[in-house]
Amino acid sequence: MEANESSIAVLGITSDVSVGSRGKFPLTELDQQALYRPLTKWNTTVDRVDQIPGAVRGAFRAMTTGRPGAAHICMPYDVMKLAIDPQEVWSQPGHDRFPAMRSRPGAVEVERAAAKLVASRSPVIVCGGGAILAGACGELETLATMLNAAVCTTVSGKGTLPDSHPLNAGVVGTNGGVASTREVVMQADLVFFVGCRAGSTTTEHWKFPARDVPILHLDADAMTISTNYRTDVALVADAKLGLADLNEAVRARLAHRPKDALDGRALAGKARATKLDDFAKLAASTDRPIKPERVVDSLNRHLPAGAIVVADPGTPCPYFAAFFDQPQAGRHFITNRAHGALGFAMSAGVGAWFGRPDATVVAAMGDGSFNFTCGELETIVRRKVPLKMIVFSNTVYGWIKASQKTGYDGRYFSVDFDRTDHARVAEAFGVKAFRVEDPAGVDAAIAAALAHDGPALVDVISQQLQDTAVPVSQWMG
Repeated sequence: MEANESSIAVLGITSDVSVGSRGKFPLTELDQQALYRPLTKWNTTVDRVDQIPGAVRGAFRAMTTGRPGAAHICMPYDVMKLAIDPQEVWSQPGHDRFPAMRSRPGAVEVERAAAKLVASRSPVIVCGGGAILAGACGELETLATMLNAAVCTTVSGKGTLPDSHPLNAGVVGTNGGVASTREVVMQADLVFFVGCRAGSTTTEHWKFPARDVPILHLDADAMTISTNYRTDVALVADAKLGLADLNEAVRARLAHRPKDALDGRALAGKARATKLDDFAKLAASTDRPIKPERVVDSLNRHLPAGAIVVADPGTPCPYFAAFFDQPQAGRHFITNRAHGALGFAMSAGVGAWFGRPDATVVAAMGDGSFNFTCGELETIVRRKVPLKMIVFSNTVYGWIKASQKTGYDGRYFSVDFDRTDHARVAEAFGVKAFRVEDPAGVDAAIAAALAHDGPALVDVISQQLQDTAVPVSQWMG
């Protein structure tokens, strides 16, 4: 479900009871196709062996084309053991990667969008994960630079531009956005959504941008466009190809830019400077328990170029979305924001390392998330995965408790638990571990963990989320 909603091509193949056993109460019988129907883009059950090649090709076609997503094939036990005609086993070239079979926007829509962008005094581009999945970071930078337009990103769009890029205002929305980045969107006289669904998190429940602001929207999925905002120009296309066409049309019109157009670099720079000034003050704090900002700041200073950070959706996500300093464009920050299930970071960090074994990979999690998946430490040690793990140990399901503080006047229920010594747990599995209670020791522990040649974990005794200055708009006011 997370993969499907995050537009990631994932194929699940599940075993099933034999076809001949159906309806006879065999052990583990379940209507798997019905179970997976709302969780996937494409889903089938194989009944005969000759259906297998078509099922596999259909799954890859669905996963990789249009808006990428997840697929499921249910494979009965007896069908798996049968022979198949080798001539039926072939694959469609191009379906081994995604997005596949990319489409371009209509020429008329491109011209209309270019005209509106060029005429705008203060256009703001809001980029989602679709821009990164399409490999459109270079085309996006070209457009923003030509227009001198500030760029904001969703949580999954972080990395569309390097964080230090002069036009990058940062993440907006309820998770990782701050007041200064919100102001960039508020002052826009036109907003261009690129590879972004304009959902509740990005728009702070459809408040920013306001309803009267002209909207352009580029997305591979036509059903995404105009779902939440009336759209002036819809560009149904692959982000990379769509932006490339749009850049040509904009370049031909640049002489007509308004003389009083606002300086996007100044807007983005002000937003970024305000955010980082506030962050630096909190990161320098020597208060106990340790403020999460201090941990993020230490990682920003110690991580090598090209590092990947995987953040669980609880305590770590808003801090890393807002303050993790990614020096290059592309996918270097990963979090499961479609559904936000706990326990993601450790397992996803393993996957990220197998995908990029030359990169330093850090998995950041709360103690609740650690408890969901700590058994996988055995896998990490056995497979010699050099994953670096940060546990924010605050003895609380932080996101839920903070929500209860705001929404229920601090009437807390079932959100607090006793502290676990995560470092000792990790050591029992054979992981090098460090425990930090003093803010002065954060730097040394993180440096030592990063220098270790195998898996390592840093257990940080940190503030409870409801008591922090976490960048989540409904808690900040």
